[in-house]
Amino acid sequence: MIKKILCALALMAVLTGTAAADDLANVTKVLERLIPGKQPDAIADSVIPDLFQAVYGPDVIYISRDGRYVVQGDVISADNHQNLTERIRSAARLKLINAVDPKSMIVFAPRHVKHTVTVFTDVDCAFCRKLHSQIAEYNSYGIAIRYLAFPRTGVNTESYYKAVTVWCSDDRRAALTEAKLGDQLPRKTCDNPVREQMALADKLGVDATPTLILEDGSLVSGYIPPKQMSQMLDQLAAAKP
Repeated sequence: MIKKILCALALMAVLTGTAAADDLANVTKVLERLIPGKQPDAIADSVIPDLFQAVYGPDVIYISRDGRYVVQGDVISADNHQNLTERIRSAARLKLINAVDPKSMIVFAPRHVKHTVTVFTDVDCAFCRKLHSQIAEYNSYGIAIRYLAFPRTGVNTESYYKAVTVWCSDDRRAALTEAKLGDQLPRKTCDNPVREQMALADKLGVDATPTLILEDGSLVSGYIPPKQMSQMLDQLAAAKP
């Protein structure tokens, strides 16, 4: 989605030759013209002089103060090689994840939680099933797994109905485990969060399962074995300022 937005921004900037005054209010007006109907979550000075950063969810757009130029790409610190743009994206992802009602998640947590990982899952995904088959081992490392639904085949498909059935079950944890073992559960319907969680996945740029959102907001696509995940989370925690 961000590539389409950037292409539209660049094209419209060339066609209109828009020049805004060197202040935040006018840059905001330029963005409103270039991306109608979408309000940025934040606009601020970037670390590069004379360049603003506009944040739309996990998407970051850089725009010159006069509104004539849009820059695509990540800003990397030459001093410590940190990806400063990814830090902004991670913070935005974390904000979106933290806004999710925990009651709408299916959580497998140890008694003493050391780390928490949010996982977008598909009942029919092979690597999602592999991850879930090791849920006790993740828990043994102190890792809590919080599941959100992302049936990759989309709404009104078999995988979607399986997810709805799981989330509508009296015992969601047991139902998810049974479904991931390949058991056929009697179809259920109710007021459920599956579509809302799918929309969140789309907003976060999730396009595969399992996709993990780590405690710092980092997005990791794919299965990670329990021991490796534990080591990675420990390293992230140690590096946290």
